[in-house]
Amino acid sequence: MMDSIKNFIQLTNDIATAGQPKEVEFKDIAEAGYKYVVNIGMLDHPHAVMSENKAVAELGLTYVHIPVAFDLPTKEQVRFFCNLMSSLKGTKVFVHCIMNFRVSAFMYHYLSKVEKLPETEAKSLMFEYWELDPVWEELMSWSSEDIGL
Repeated sequence: MMDSIKNFIQLTNDIATAGQPKEVEFKDIAEAGYKYVVNIGMLDHPHAVMSENKAVAELGLTYVHIPVAFDLPTKEQVRFFCNLMSSLKGTKVFVHCIMNFRVSAFMYHYLSKVEKLPETEAKSLMFEYWELDPVWEELMSWSSEDIGL
């Protein structure tokens, strides 16, 4: 059922990542036991669900939006995201953007720098389908010190 969500990946036992779910798919996310929906996509994207916060809240889930411009992600946003994910450790969290690219990069930093997983486990399968532009190549090179972790 979750596999119908665009670019869905069960990254860890508690964390799933994906592209933008359709509004009706948030019910599947809730039924799968996720407690938090974290969206790092921009709401001005044509595929964004404008009423996502309301749809998620009506299902009893907590919604967190960290709007990350695809052409301008910041170290502060990555640090905030990593701290948020760390605070939710042990809880089922569904994290998405529009395509699962931004999320894969942010999750890489969280899993490699906070959870200390090896790179092979920290890197999502999405990297096999995504040719990084210079902005995202730079982001992927940031150290814990660069991010402030």
